[in-house]
Amino acid sequence: MKFLLNAINKVKPHFEKGGKLEKYYFLFESVETFLFVPPDTTRNKGVQIRDAVDLKRFMMTVIIALLPALVFGTYNVGYQYYQATGLEPGSSWDLWWVGIQRVVPIIIVSYVFGLFISEFAFSVIRQHPINEGYLVTGLLVPLVLPPTIPLWQVAVACVFAVVIAKEAFGGTGMNVLNVALVARAFLYFAYPAYMSGDQVWVYLGGHTPVDGFSGATPLAIAAATLESGQSVVSALAEHSDMYSFANMFYGLMPGSIGETSTLWILVGAVILIATGVGSWRIMLSAFAGAYGLAWLFNIIGHNPYMQMPPEYHLVMGGLAFGIVFMATDPVTAAQTNTGKWIYGALIGILTIIIRVLNPAYPEGIMLAILLMNVFAPLIDYFVVGANKKRRLKRATV
Repeated sequence: MKFLLNAINKVKPHFEKGGKLEKYYFLFESVETFLFVPPDTTRNKGVQIRDAVDLKRFMMTVIIALLPALVFGTYNVGYQYYQATGLEPGSSWDLWWVGIQRVVPIIIVSYVFGLFISEFAFSVIRQHPINEGYLVTGLLVPLVLPPTIPLWQVAVACVFAVVIAKEAFGGTGMNVLNVALVARAFLYFAYPAYMSGDQVWVYLGGHTPVDGFSGATPLAIAAATLESGQSVVSALAEHSDMYSFANMFYGLMPGSIGETSTLWILVGAVILIATGVGSWRIMLSAFAGAYGLAWLFNIIGHNPYMQMPPEYHLVMGGLAFGIVFMATDPVTAAQTNTGKWIYGALIGILTIIIRVLNPAYPEGIMLAILLMNVFAPLIDYFVVGANKKRRLKRATV
């Protein structure tokens, strides 16, 4: 490491002001910051240091919280592959190997095109530092996509999300919409055939699925009951134990790479809450809002989807993943404590409304979060305004 540090210090003057590679300084700085602690110190008098958490440590905490869902999701890709093809794995490593072969290339493409091409290009063109924001986005994007997604589509989506949802607004910390969700929304509406359908959610590797296999997600099965009239629970039960409540909670079912296991997503939630990185107010209010409206629909019960037990909504689709890792994005979420309660509750409520009342789009968490991203500043505006009125009222009494 000392040799590497000496090498970096030796070439550093070429990238500093007046050097022949001056315009690439921010690229050099990003590499130096990634490898070593920045040598810069604060010189202004009166500066108060609150703690040791900087943007890099903040982002690394989120990545650590994502690892349980990533590791399980990689295993589940292989598990679903062998379930679908009817082949027998020689060992558990065979399941892992299939998952690694599908998941790792998606992650690599996400970082190459989102970070090393898009972010670096804007750093040189606009002459601004490269922030660590895409370290998390680059992992979030693969986790919200099906394992069968073509790699070229991942590349296009990442470039689109960085340019339109992030750099167009000024870069890290200035974006209005969650960048990873913009990438998924782009793929969903631009290439719907690759983002929905029974065979999308399970990697087959060129093999023909066994007779009777269906890669449909629980939400797709639930939406289909609107036409069949069959209860959701019995429709899920027809897929043996795959769609039992317990199995959906553990996550051994078709779905996006990182969204299937509510258990491991909640482990990530504990990490975020314990470190203070994720807002427990948003998580709790979002889950409560989703459960509350699902319970109300269950009482009304005009169709089988409404009659589905409310707890099923919490373990189906990407609701848990969206609430824990997307809704809590500190840039696009509400900033005030009261606003976080309102913001989270509305995300949960809107998710259930979109799921139950729009059979053409059974999943609702993505659109719910994107919509509330837009309204988050407005929520904070009214919360702060209400606080001012209360304080003025007390001051004049």
